[in-house]
Parts: sequence; C-alpha cells; structure tokens
Amino acid sequence: MSGITRRQLIQGAAWLAAGAALNLRPLSALAAGGMRFDEYRRCDALELARLVRAGEVSPAELLELAIARTEQVNPSINAVVIKHYEAARRLAGSTIPDGPFRGVPFLLKDLGISMADTVTTHGSRFFREAKAATDDPYVRKARQAGLVIFGKTNSPEFGNNPSTEGTLFGDTRNPWNLDHSAGGSSGGAAAAVAAGILPVAHASDGGGSIRLPASSCGLFGLKPSRDLVPIGDAAGGARGLLSAQHVISRSVRDSAALLDVLAWDNPGQGFGGAEQGTYFAQLQQAPERLRIALMRQPLLDMPVDQVCLDALEDAARLCTELGHEVVEAMPEVDMQAAMQASGTLSVTSLAERIARREAQLGRAVGNDDLEPVNLEMLEWGRQVSAVDYMGAQEGLRQTARDMARFMEGFDLVLSPTMTWAPPPLGVVDMDLPLQEFGPLATRSSVFTVLYNITGQPAMSVPLYWSTEGLPIGVMFAGRFGAERTLLRLAGQLEQARPWFDRLPPV
Repeated sequence: MSGITRRQLIQGAAWLAAGAALNLRPLSALAAGGMRFDEYRRCDALELARLVRAGEVSPAELLELAIARTEQVNPSINAVVIKHYEAARRLAGSTIPDGPFRGVPFLLKDLGISMADTVTTHGSRFFREAKAATDDPYVRKARQAGLVIFGKTNSPEFGNNPSTEGTLFGDTRNPWNLDHSAGGSSGGAAAAVAAGILPVAHASDGGGSIRLPASSCGLFGLKPSRDLVPIGDAAGGARGLLSAQHVISRSVRDSAALLDVLAWDNPGQGFGGAEQGTYFAQLQQAPERLRIALMRQPLLDMPVDQVCLDALEDAARLCTELGHEVVEAMPEVDMQAAMQASGTLSVTSLAERIARREAQLGRAVGNDDLEPVNLEMLEWGRQVSAVDYMGAQEGLRQTARDMARFMEGFDLVLSPTMTWAPPPLGVVDMDLPLQEFGPLATRSSVFTVLYNITGQPAMSVPLYWSTEGLPIGVMFAGRFGAERTLLRLAGQLEQARPWFDRLPPV
C-alpha cells in the first residue's frame, strides 16, 4: 500500500482546489496584512496546505493563527494542556518536509504517544515529568507529511473515561455547550477542532475514543482497522490490541488523506483484497449500492435515548434516499463475554504501564498518583493471571469471528455512536467506585467498543443535532480492512448533508 504523496495531491488539483465536498471558496486574495481568522477557519487542512504551496500564506502565519486561537478559546474549553509554541515556531521558520500537509498546524493527544524531548503525561500525575527520548512512528510520519506540531490535547487518565475529565489538567468543555462533555478520551482533540484552533488533530481510540468525541463535537471520526496505523511505542499504548490511532477532523478528505500518510507501508495481508487505491482517491467516486445492517439497540441490555434513535432513523432514511439497502439486523455475539475480555486486557495494559513507570521512578505508585477508579483498575490488572490474559485474547478472536460471519451478509453496520446525548460534565466521574463508574462508562461506549474488540474499522458521522443544539453522531462499521468502503460512503454523506460550515458558538 503506497501512501499519498505531494505529487498525487497536485495531480488531483481540479478536485482539490474545488473542494467539492466542502464548497470551499478560493482564497486567492487574502486580506491585507495576512490571513484573517475567518479565512483560516473556513479551510480544511488540505486547503491550508494548498495555500502554502501556492505561496499565498506561510507556515509561520498559519501557526500564529492557531496559537492565537488557542489563547483565545482555551480558557473556556481547556483543550490544549501542553504547549510547544517555541519549538513549533522554530520549525515553521525553517525547512519543513515537503509533504501533502506542509505547514499545517497539528496537535498530538497527551496519551500513548511519544515525541522526542517532550512530556506525555497520559493525563496522569504519575507521568507528569515523563519525557520521551525518541519519536514514535506516528509522530515521524506526521512530521514527514509536513505537519507542524505545536502542543498536546487533554485526555482523561490513561484514556479510561468516555468524558475528558481529570485531576491533572481539569475538564475539557464541549464548544457546543460548555456545561457538557466533549467526549473522551480524545475530547481535547475534538474540542480544539470544533472550536477552530485547527482543522484536524491526532486522536486515539481504545473503546470509542475517536468516535465518541467526534459525535459529541459535531466532527468526523474514523477508527481504522487494528494495526493499520502505528499505535506507538509507549508502554501500554496498544491497550491489549484494543487501541487504534488516527485523527478527528472537520472534513472527510483530511481524514482520508492523512490515513494515506499515517498507515504502515505494508500493514499485512488483511488489508489487501478488492479494495485498492489510495484512501484519498475513494472520495472521487460514489460508493456502490451498499447493504447496510440497521442496529437499533446495543448487544447489552442498556437504554438508548430517543434523540439517538431519531438520529439513527434520519441517517437510515438518508442512506435509503442515496440508493442503499438498509435492513434491520443484529449480530449474534456474546457481548458480555466480549466486554469481560476487553476489560481484562485493558486493566492488564494499565498494570504493565504502571510497573514500567515505577521502575523508572524507583518507587511504587501511591494513592495520590492516580484517579480513584484507576487505582481499582490497577489492582484488578495486577491479579490477572497468564491464563486469564490468554483467555481474553481468545475472547477477542472469537468475537471477531462471530462478527465476520455476520458481515458476510452486509457491507456495513449502522448504529448510534452513543446511547445518550453528550452528558453534562461530572456525570461519568473517576472519583466514583468502579462498580458505579463502569456502567456509566459503558453507557457511552457500548456501541463503539464492539469494533475495538473485533478490530474492524468504524466511523462516527455528524448528520444530526438535538433540539438543544448538541451534535448527535451516527456510526458506520465495515468489514476488517474496508476503510475505503467507509470513506466512499462518508464522502457521499458529506455532500448530501454538509456539516463543515456548522460551527459551535465558541
């Protein structure tokens, strides 16, 4: 699989310049004195890179716009928690790799990823001074693409909360309503993108952590198939095979083009088959007629709020109008066993991460170092035996086999992304005992976590808003390795129901 190159983007200039899916207006005559923020905000990352290549704006100018917007809105939303402004300014004023995103500002999530000579805290007091010596593969690929990294975004401790809340850096607020959650664990990334700090940001997903905040903040979020994108070398980063890394974006094409540059060059045979061509190229063609399974209820006995069902029905009607076949169907999966396996792998990963940090610091973790619920998860993880761990891995494989059989009859599965609208901050509280916290966290992630367990790709698409003005995403999941099918449909949905210019009040 070859990544997208600058040449391929330029060769697609007619489609790129037109911004077909976004109705982008050309910025051939920028305001005197440089680009204004309103001009910056109506560009996606590919359009910003085009302007840099055309000489209409400089990387330094884009960076200063992103920094100025951060300083303006961050006191309200608390999205950017670590700032690398001066290092980014030095890079923007020097030679940037000539990749397809040359000069575009970018933020990393403060979880599970290493950038040389910078701290990644994983949202934890226990890691507040954990400086990395080298770049992870994801960071190297982002740099080669020309992205200018200027900070890190908020994440709950170890990503173990579907709402971005925590002791170390505080809570991230939803730009659509500051009293509500921005989702988690990539809530800082989603809030930064929604608030106009930048058009796309790094995100990771170990149980829904790309799709939940994308849904909560009115953005597009694709979780790739397992192992398609480098997960990072940080201890515990893979979360026991559950986690994936990519981005949260305002436009589908940014997500597609970044998948081309971030994916492994040779990720394995599971990603071959009939789906060929770059991910970016998929957006230049309509999807074939798809057979879509409509899944109204989760595979655990859990209520789904009416607003989420309304969003689902709306998306199903839209898919039918676009010529696809939508059939109500439910997979036969032992979700209780799958969730037990997922939990076992998650807490074991946490225990491994903490053990490595204890060895680095030469001391044991204390009660004041971690959120209360993570202390309970740590104790659970320390008690997992090798037999239990191997059984959990087999549980993942069995669930993947069950879903693969179900997917033989369908191209995609359509469901709600979440069972409720973005909840108020403080509802999913890591100070709660695990027996109370667990069901609340599952309320948010019961639909999304299935595809972390199976490794399938899944995306949250912003097609619906509640009467209170909160975004309500819907989720499509594909067969393993079928990102191209998802992206073709996403591009079609984006053109049929544009969301790019729908902005929060912040």
